Parts: sequence; C-alpha cells; structure tokens
Amino acid sequence: MRNAGFGTRLRPLTFSKPKPLVEFANSPMILHQIAALAKVGVKDIILAVNYQPDVMVEAMAKVEEEFNVKIHFSIEPEPLGTAGPLALARNILLKDDEVFFVLNSDVICEFPFEGLLAFHKSHGCEGTLMTTRVEDPSKFGVILCKPGSTQIQKFVEKPTEWVGDQINAGIYIFTTDILSRIQNRPMSIEKDVFPLMAKAGQLHSIPLQGFWADVGQPKDFLKGTGLYLNSLAESESTVLRLAPQSANIVGNVLIHETAVIGENCKIGPDVTIGPG
Repeated sequence: MRNAGFGTRLRPLTFSKPKPLVEFANSPMILHQIAALAKVGVKDIILAVNYQPDVMVEAMAKVEEEFNVKIHFSIEPEPLGTAGPLALARNILLKDDEVFFVLNSDVICEFPFEGLLAFHKSHGCEGTLMTTRVEDPSKFGVILCKPGSTQIQKFVEKPTEWVGDQINAGIYIFTTDILSRIQNRPMSIEKDVFPLMAKAGQLHSIPLQGFWADVGQPKDFLKGTGLYLNSLAESESTVLRLAPQSANIVGNVLIHETAVIGENCKIGPDVTIGPG
C-alpha cells in the first residue's frame, strides 16, 4: 500500500497526521483498505511510508491484532515515486512468490478484490489494473485496450479529443515478475513501468463496478464521502444510524454509536458524525 506522500493536497487535515490516518466516514482512510484486504484472506500487508513513519508504526500496532494481519513497514529514505517502493520491499514480496495487490492510499471504493484476483489468474499475465469511468477524461490518462480484448494496448495522457473514458483506478495486482522491471530509485509505475508491460502484452485491465473516488483533495474528499454513504445505504442500510425522531436528518448520514444528537438538530446530507 502506497502511503509515502506528504498529503499536501489534503491540508489542513494532514498538518497533524499522515494522510492515511485522516478519518474518512469515522475510520482512518487506510483501515477501509486493510479491512477489505483482510476480508479476502490477505495476511501480510506492506506499507510504503516516508512522512511521519513513527506515527504510522504506532497507529498500526492495534490494527494487526484487530484484523489478524502482519503489517510490514517499508520506510523510504527519500521519496521513491509510485514504483520505487516495490523495489524497496522486494525481499518481502519475494518471500513466497505469490501475487500481490498494490493500492493507492487515496482511493475509496468497494474494493472487489476477489473478482480482481480471479480475473488476474484467468489471463495469466504479469499484471492487472482496475479502471474506472470518468465523465471528463481530458484531465486523466486514458487506457486503451486491444479491440475485443482486456489486454492494454497503450495509455493516452490527457487526450484533447475523444479516445475513451476508462482511467487508472489506482488498484493493481501483480506477479513478482514485475520486480525485474523496477529499480531501487525514484520511478513512476504509470510512466516507467506500465508502458513497457503493455508493449510486452503483459498488462490487462478490468473495469471497476460501483462507485470510486480519489479523496486526496478536500473537494474530492467531500464528494467521496457522499458516494461512500450512498453505497453504504444501498448495501448496509442498518449501519446508517438514525438520530432521535425530533432530529431532522437530510439524506444519508453516518452517526457513531456513541454520539449524542440533541432534539431539533438538522443534519445532512452526506455527513458523518464521529464518537461523542
């Protein structure tokens, strides 16, 4: 899990803590990902960290016991980009030669890891990345596959004319073969590694179903909260606790079980209230 950024885009929330520990829907952002990984049987989790590593180590101590996982820390002496941390963690990743997931810490979605794993095994190539559809692809790098295939043909960065609307969702699964492509230095997995994998016919894509949000900026954090609560309401409506009948709840609202809501309060839409 890539958590090495300084969280500058999410300030002021990251002035006092690393971005992965910022509360999202009453839980640190990183715990949403760890819970989803543990649910599909992942036992070893590597966190690539650079900013406030001591804070991350302390915060994760209880998480290991809660989710029955072993958390390893890959502490970067300098920012290594989006690929370099994989080389830094090479010894851990090669321990059992299993496939492994890679996640951007900013991403919030329903994390369909079981489906991603099954699809990856079905094509037998080096890597799979999840894609998501966006309304304005001109702001992103668009992924193009071979006609009638899931094999990625090329990437088009911020296209000025329509070529497609599927972009990188920041969720991947790889075999350990990818490590031969990555050096222990600053590298970009998107610019330095993926194009070479695509050229070699070793990279496939699968579209993500359901909502997706990159919550690395305040406006996207708020939008992502709304998408998450809407998904929660559709799948686990009992989790959205109602306040007293006298309170005016507008839309989806997530209220911590210890929070005390007074009479005649108006709350919502798309609001989360933490512990009381």
